Parts: sequence; structure tokens; C-alpha cells
Amino acid sequence: MADVWLSDEALAKTRPAEERGDRSPIPTQVVSNGEYLPWAQTRDQRRVEHELDALADRLAGPLGLSRRRFLRTSCGMAAAFLAMNRVFGPLFAVHPAEAADPAAAHEHAAKLRRQFVFDVQTHFIRDDFAWDGILVLGEYAKQWNPVLREEGVTLRRYQLENYLKEIFLDSDTHVALVSSAPADDPSHTIVTDDGMARARALVNGLAGTRRMLAHGVIAPGKPGWLDRIDEVAERCRPDSWKGYTVGDPLAPSKFPWRMDDETVTYPGYERIRRSGARIVCVHKGLVPPDYEKTFPNWEYAKVDDVGKAARDWPDLTFVIYHSALKPFLTSPEENLADFERTGRMEWVSDLADVRARYGVHNVYAELGTAFGSSAVTHPRHAAAMLGILIKGLGADHVLWGTDSVWYGSPQWQIEAFRRIEIPDDLRRAHGFAALGAADGAVKRAILGGNAARLYGITLAAGEVPDVYTTDGVSETRRAYAASGGERSNLAYGFVRVRT
Repeated sequence: MADVWLSDEALAKTRPAEERGDRSPIPTQVVSNGEYLPWAQTRDQRRVEHELDALADRLAGPLGLSRRRFLRTSCGMAAAFLAMNRVFGPLFAVHPAEAADPAAAHEHAAKLRRQFVFDVQTHFIRDDFAWDGILVLGEYAKQWNPVLREEGVTLRRYQLENYLKEIFLDSDTHVALVSSAPADDPSHTIVTDDGMARARALVNGLAGTRRMLAHGVIAPGKPGWLDRIDEVAERCRPDSWKGYTVGDPLAPSKFPWRMDDETVTYPGYERIRRSGARIVCVHKGLVPPDYEKTFPNWEYAKVDDVGKAARDWPDLTFVIYHSALKPFLTSPEENLADFERTGRMEWVSDLADVRARYGVHNVYAELGTAFGSSAVTHPRHAAAMLGILIKGLGADHVLWGTDSVWYGSPQWQIEAFRRIEIPDDLRRAHGFAALGAADGAVKRAILGGNAARLYGITLAAGEVPDVYTTDGVSETRRAYAASGGERSNLAYGFVRVRT
């Protein structure tokens, strides 16, 4: 597999194990999207598995459900958070009644029905995509997704039809921004600018509302890239732009770039400014653990180029994807201990410092993969990361993203974010503010309000606009639920082999 970031040695560590039965509502191992080596399952994550199995065995029977069916329900989701709290401490707001009583679980969901959710990082692949190399992203977590032993891993899991089901039917997501990535080899492009624009037109045409937004991809330094911005702007009308400073994210690239390069990149910003879509989304972080040896462009994944670019281009908005999170180079516990000792988290803290250091207000952090992967590894780490970003950039400058459909339905990530709180001791030690209730101001802003403001969607008190409750997507959701549709609890990534 020379066409991915990870070395053969690293890839060997991701061969999926074959022993596992039930599908957990929340991954009990870190699931990688292929841009980084997933961390090995920790002892605490194994404890979560055992706790959840015990809860499911006790609670499923009285409801007349099998364990697998129970885990697909809202009660099963609540049970997963109870299991997390038993292992990691009370970081997630969940009441035992939600796991035992469908009425209590329904009441919890009903309170949040009008909460607007805008996912600014989602992915699918084009139907004619034929590079089997990307299937390394699709070695689903077989430890907890046994259906894959029966059905196998196929490219259709990433195609638009399944994407629409996972995003709009199996989660509370109201609006999704579809993204892509540059590729040095054009045949490895997962979806083209035109493909994203066509999907947006299809979905919004069927919905009758603005349910899907689309990126245009930039690739500074590639031959013809400036003219291509003008062409894509005219033909596709992207809602914003997406670039990877490392170049091709899944191969050693000839075209890395810096955000503050006045010669190479700044002419592109001028084209973007003229295009009218003045939001520039940039992939940062997520280098492989052995990046200094295996990934020659790793320095371009740092955020030392963000501040100057933001200061020089105040009428552009820069969204840093993945919040520049690096993979853990040691165990999550050791990384968390480093943070609690120093008060800093590599690259994430550097991003959070940009506002104060450069005096800018046009830099945002996006949470895709960064929140989901750390929430299932050590939720205290996820809470600390949120505290750092909010303290540095402001709660109004953090955007919700999940990096789905690589990880299946984003609902577990939405639930985890709604329920998580920064522990009191972290708030006291580091001056973090509380995240507050699931329907409180901070979580409403991050889950949807901030992105709505950037992309011109009008909300009233952070709630779903009425038009989204009667459009084509909402009608399809109601029919789907009435026909017995339910989450599969599948995730689309790969995990470390158990040892």
C-alpha cells in the first residue's frame, strides 16, 4: 500500500481482529479515517465494552429485545454513555432511566428535536471511483461490527446513497457540507468539484431546502491551480473552499504548501476573495504517529502559518479542520498527563493561541475526527481539548464536524457532544468555562449556530428553521422511522489489532 500515508509496518497493525459480536452504539476502539494510525484499544475501553455488555444483557430482556436490537435503540445509546461514565467518571450527562425506559429516552430526544445541527465536514466517494487502495479506510471495526464478516468491505459503503442514509436519516444532522481532497493522481480523487455540486443540487432539489453545501478544492502549487479556482467558482458555485497544506492526504505529495506563502498561496486567496465564497477550510494535524520518519510533508500540517495568513487577509474566514489535533504518540493517559502538567496540547494549543497572538477574529476550529476519536479513547482528553479551543478562540469560533461517512452515522458523536462536560477540576486548574446543558448556548452555537452564521442560514434562538420540519428530507425521515428504519451502528474506518 504505497499509496497511503501509513508505512507497511503501520498498516500491518490495523489488520482487523475477527472476534467480536455486538455492535456498540459508540466505538470502543478509535476508528481511523486513514489519515492517521488509530491508537490501540486501551484497558479502559475494554472495560467499557464489558460494562456495556452487562447493561445490555440486563436491560434488553425486559424490553423484549435481543442485545443487538437493544443497542440500536436510544436506550442502547444511553446505556453506552452509562458504561463510559462507570469507567471514565461522570463526564457525560445521562440518567439510568434513559437506558431502561424508552419513554425516558424519547423524552430526552424530544427536548433536542429543534436543536440545529450543521456538520461542516462530511464525505462520500463518486460512483465511478475505482481505486481499491481507499478500501484501507474501510476495514470496518470488525471487533464490534460483525456484519462485515458477512458482507465484506465494498466501495458502495462510501457512495452517495449510503451517505444520505447515514447523515440525514440515521442522525440528527440538518445540514451537511460535503468535502473532498486533492490528489496528485487525478484518478484517486474521491469526488470532483462537479460531483459535489451535482450532489448538492440533487439533495437540495429533492428537499426543497438548503440541506447540502459543497466545497471547491484548492491545490496551491499544482499547475493551473489559480485558473481552476476561477473555473470552479463559475461552474460549481462552491459554498466554501477546502485545501490540504500537506498536498495529497493519502500519498507522498509533490505539492505541499503554506497558508502564509505570499508567492504561492496569496494569489489564490485573491481569486477566492473575488469568487464571493470567502471561507477557506484547511486540513491540519492528523499526521501518522511515526510522521517524522514516514511522512515527508509533516511540517506543513502544523499551524505556524495560520496567524499571518489570517492577519493579512482579514476579509477571508479560515476554518482549521480537525483543530490541528495530532495523534497520541504515547498512551492517551500519558498525553492527558502531559496536558495537565503543562496546560498545553501540541498544535491544538497553538491554534487556540492564534486569536490573541495575532489579534485576529477570522480563524475557526473544526472538530471532525478530533472530538470523535478522543471521546472514545479518553473523554477527559476530549473535554480538555474543547476547553482549550473555547478559551482561546471563543465558543463562537468552534464548528461542528464529524468526518463522516468514514465513521458511519454521526449520531453517536452528536450524542457524545451533547452530553459531555468539562470536569470541575479541569475548569478550576485551567480557567475553562463549563460547556453547559445539551440545549445550552455553548453547545447550540458549536453544533450549528456558528456554521449557520458563516454560511448564511438564519436561525431563531439556535433552533431548526420551520422550513426544515416540512421539507422533503423531513418527510423522508418520518417515513423511514415509520417503516422501522434504525441505525446500523456501523463505522467506516479501521482499528488497531488487539494484542
